[in-house]
Amino acid sequence: QLQVVESGGDLVQPGGSLRLSCTASGFNLDYYTIGWFRQAPGKEREGISCITRRDITPNYADSVKGRFTISRDNAKNTVYLHMSSLKSEDTAVYYCAIGLEISPTLCRVTGLYRHWGQGTQVTVSS
Repeated sequence: QLQVVESGGDLVQPGGSLRLSCTASGFNLDYYTIGWFRQAPGKEREGISCITRRDITPNYADSVKGRFTISRDNAKNTVYLHMSSLKSEDTAVYYCAIGLEISPTLCRVTGLYRHWGQGTQVTVSS
């Protein structure tokens, strides 16, 4: 059974840090492009970071560049999103998605992914 699960969401103060995890069953993540997306209330889902099969330079949205880092641990079949200097506008449900043969320049495009997790809530508030 193919399953994608995100975890690590929490309530955090502005300026704080969190690490989100994306684990998959039924997939060997080594062979897939992994994307992190988020959706705030009343807004469209946006791609914020992604990493391709060959770990070519990760792609980041301008809104998170320099603050978020995507990485993968192949031994644990897990991809992480390290978030720092969090702002209130980072508040959203964060989703992990798995796709096949997505180029590095397009890997933040929502419609290119077939397999999605259920999301994890990140709330940045004092």
